[in-house]
Amino acid sequence: MRKIAIIGAGQSGLQLAFALLARDYEVTLVTNRDAEQIRTGKVMSSQCMFNTSLQIERDLGLNWWEDACPPVEGIALAVPHPDVPGGKLIDWSARLTRPAQSVDQRLKMSAWLEAVKLRGADVRICDVGVPEMEELARSHDLVLLAAGKGEIVNLLGRNAERSPFDKPQRALALTYVKGMTPSEPYSRVRFNLIPGVGEYFVFPALTTTGPCEIMVFEGIPGGPLDCWNEVKTPEQHLATSLAFVRKYLPWEAERCANVELTDPNGVLSGRFAPTVRNPYFRLPSGKTVFGMADAIVVNDPITGQGSNNAAKCTKVYLDAILERSGAAFSEDWMQQTFDRYWSYAQAVIKWTNSMLTPPPPHILELLGAAGQLPSLASLIANGFDDPRTFSPWWFDPAACAALIGEHAANPANAA
Repeated sequence: MRKIAIIGAGQSGLQLAFALLARDYEVTLVTNRDAEQIRTGKVMSSQCMFNTSLQIERDLGLNWWEDACPPVEGIALAVPHPDVPGGKLIDWSARLTRPAQSVDQRLKMSAWLEAVKLRGADVRICDVGVPEMEELARSHDLVLLAAGKGEIVNLLGRNAERSPFDKPQRALALTYVKGMTPSEPYSRVRFNLIPGVGEYFVFPALTTTGPCEIMVFEGIPGGPLDCWNEVKTPEQHLATSLAFVRKYLPWEAERCANVELTDPNGVLSGRFAPTVRNPYFRLPSGKTVFGMADAIVVNDPITGQGSNNAAKCTKVYLDAILERSGAAFSEDWMQQTFDRYWSYAQAVIKWTNSMLTPPPPHILELLGAAGQLPSLASLIANGFDDPRTFSPWWFDPAACAALIGEHAANPANAA
């Protein structure tokens, strides 16, 4: 029986632990919070998982909230009109081929953590530093670092060549609310792009108190939405959220007349730089720790790819571990396994990072054209499930113009 240690109990760490236990691996899972602390703590993310990632959960029998979670049935985009108060310069929406879902990680991770222990994992609740990793490395065939934050992940080292930003590109905030008027005729991620200010998107989810909507704010540093440092209480956080949508996005404010926080811990704010780290590092003993998911590829949440990346990374790592059979988990194997994941993740990073800079003319033309061409809007919306599909036309003006022409010639787009 091979022994594998996983540091971190998030989407990737827990998912991999379940998968390995089902194949008779001996699993040690180390995390700094127990299930009750997770369940009653602050919200951790604005997760929205698309169909491919949800299917990975289904295949492992981990889709426990499939029936209770409100579906996310589409994607919408709006840009305020600069010269018409309350008007929109761009406004369209499109259905997803298969619905997305968002389950509050407090709900998901606490339940998974309790269950993975019942299924046989050695769950240890403690802080982890180099001494603890040394002990794990001595007693296990492989040590995986699946933590998404904290000083421990910095041991992997930043890959400067793959990390174009060395500082945060957005001031981030989340507000979990109930009582919001539902989107009609179908639910969707409502993405609003406010030039020079930032982005606001909102979508239905399931939290510890039931169905809700997650309001996500992405403020350009130094701009009017970079305001969360002054917010000290949950009540102030909600008031700041509502004041922003009333000022900049009246069509969103209309839906918020009766909202209230889901719970006092349903708020979060902060900032981080999108970063790609090296796939592994050596401990003083010479033993190696292998990073995965958010530990090695940290994406800005503007494209909603965090949990999706984690699930897909887990699938790549699981397959590589199973293929290894009884052979040692060498550094060459670690690099090759990371490269398999990077062949996907690099497309996500490239697309997401492009959203953090002012859009070039061909992207503005593309987004505007999608409002007139339903098939083009559908292509963009469903690309969230696999961002590799955005290349080359998202990045190349000539390819973009050709794509718009192709969809304009499609009879299905005729009024």
